[in-house]
Amino acid sequence: MEQDKNRQPSANAPKVNPYMGFFWGILIVLLLNGLIFPNIAKQQIKDTDYVTFIEKVDSGKVKEVAIENGHIYFSTEEGGKTITYQTGATNDPRLVDRLLSADSPNASHKIALNQIVPQENSPILNFFLLWVLPGLIFFLLWRQAGKSLQARMGAGGNFLSFGNSGAKIYAESDIKTSFADVAGQDEAKETLTEIVDFLHNPTKYTEIGASLPKGALLVGPPGTGKTLIARAVAGEAKVPFFAISGSEFVQMFVGMGAAKVRDLFKQANEKAPCIIFIDEIAAIGKRRDTAMGNDEREQTLNQLLTEMDGFDGRKGVVILAATNRPESLDKALLRPGRFDRRVQMELPDLEGRKAILAVHLKKVKHETIDMDIVARATAGSSGAELANIVNEAALRAVRLGRKTVTTSDLEESVETVLAGAQKKNAVLSDTEKKLVAYHEIGHALVAAMQTHSAPGPKITIIPRTSGALGYTMQVESGERFLLDKEELFNRVVTLTGGRSAEEVVFGTVTTGASNDIEQATKLARAMVTRYGMSERYDMMGLETVNNAYLGGDSSLTCSSETASDIDREVLNVIKEAHEKAKSIIAGHMDIMRQAASYLIEKETITGDEFMKIVRKHEKD
Repeated sequence: MEQDKNRQPSANAPKVNPYMGFFWGILIVLLLNGLIFPNIAKQQIKDTDYVTFIEKVDSGKVKEVAIENGHIYFSTEEGGKTITYQTGATNDPRLVDRLLSADSPNASHKIALNQIVPQENSPILNFFLLWVLPGLIFFLLWRQAGKSLQARMGAGGNFLSFGNSGAKIYAESDIKTSFADVAGQDEAKETLTEIVDFLHNPTKYTEIGASLPKGALLVGPPGTGKTLIARAVAGEAKVPFFAISGSEFVQMFVGMGAAKVRDLFKQANEKAPCIIFIDEIAAIGKRRDTAMGNDEREQTLNQLLTEMDGFDGRKGVVILAATNRPESLDKALLRPGRFDRRVQMELPDLEGRKAILAVHLKKVKHETIDMDIVARATAGSSGAELANIVNEAALRAVRLGRKTVTTSDLEESVETVLAGAQKKNAVLSDTEKKLVAYHEIGHALVAAMQTHSAPGPKITIIPRTSGALGYTMQVESGERFLLDKEELFNRVVTLTGGRSAEEVVFGTVTTGASNDIEQATKLARAMVTRYGMSERYDMMGLETVNNAYLGGDSSLTCSSETASDIDREVLNVIKEAHEKAKSIIAGHMDIMRQAASYLIEKETITGDEFMKIVRKHEKD
């Protein structure tokens, strides 16, 4: 865990275990004892069979015999040395008589029935193996388990301490982020500036009786800079920053998450003024219901609600939380007095994208960049995606052996991020290349004839790793916030232009329009169910959108009969658009042929080049 400079570093510093020296000493003694003692103590014992044993008994060579643990041990004199043998005992009822009978041929030679002890471990070794070593191993395992449990549950010395929130703590001097590093979110910065001012000059607010908002909820799509702006607030205010993820509160044992919450607020009160940042708060702040029960998640949420009520806002402890799913949060968490403010972090507009690109371009060497071209081509991109685009442009410049980034690098990196890298080894046949060329020119021609302007900055038939064999990049001339029914319908018409070109020119259809079909169907359905653009259903809402910031999954709010009627309405919209696209293409075949031939030859055609061909034929 990262800690500020005022904290004692000894909690995380490696310590010398005082028991390890003793443990290694005992281990060395046991190894030496086990290796040396057996060689000193054991007798030389050789294996033999029972027949040989009987022969040696009968021949009078056996001096001593002992039977123990299913083995017969006997010694003989050979070459002036006493040698001990062992053999397996068999069910021989005459063995004892053979050894002791006075009538034996060897009666004059008495055989000593002495106890011959087989090889055994040293008593010291047995003592250590049976008592000392198991106890030592158990003690070390118990001690290590205790340390691990303490590291997970609490750093305080008590074996069952459930403290230690696990938050990363940054001292005020460690945070270098400021509002200058956050671009494209002017409204959010303006809202949070007041919190910064309160942390700097609390008396200005307390004199009039105002108190600091206890919490601010940062809401927006992924990549819009929620975590970045939280760090910027701490950097501007010059206060400690506690950062933790909501999932870190969710533990296996009931009560541990609540203990982490208590410890977090305890540390924050000691460091006040400070900022607590909880990322992905939906992990613990989901709406409670009857199915939830009294489980660990609910106890953690209850503790968070209690702590937010309990601390004094005048101390300067501010809670910032981020989520992509505000609709799933518990109502008690969102009420005034807990999260007093909701800060929207939306996708940046045109000017916001320019500002974000300018921030990230400061980190790379570049020539004069046409920000307008790049910003228009990245409509709908988040700050994180724009940062990735700038980085991809820098990597491309290095691959091409240049020292600076150019506008062309950024344009290519936009295509790489949105459509994938070029597939240089993909070779299309002449027939496929012709089909793809007419398909893309079909999109461009339908779009140009409806808007009477360039369909986009580029039309290409170079395959991409995303699976696209070609594409027409369409860019809005300006930032749009409202679209009327005619504009949406024209977009559906443009999406059907590629398939329409295949039908009109080649009299066939291919699999290349799968993505066009998906987008056209989605847009036509939204016109009917969400935007009230159907005469049959007027302004009736038929569909709701869930998780608007995470893809916007939709679900119908109507009966099954109405759902069938909706399908028919959507089909009518698509059919009408399809017929309009075919009529546009059939009426401008000369433009289609010339533009497609040019595209097949060059593989890429700009919007301006395409419009030159269009205007030339319109004059003729």
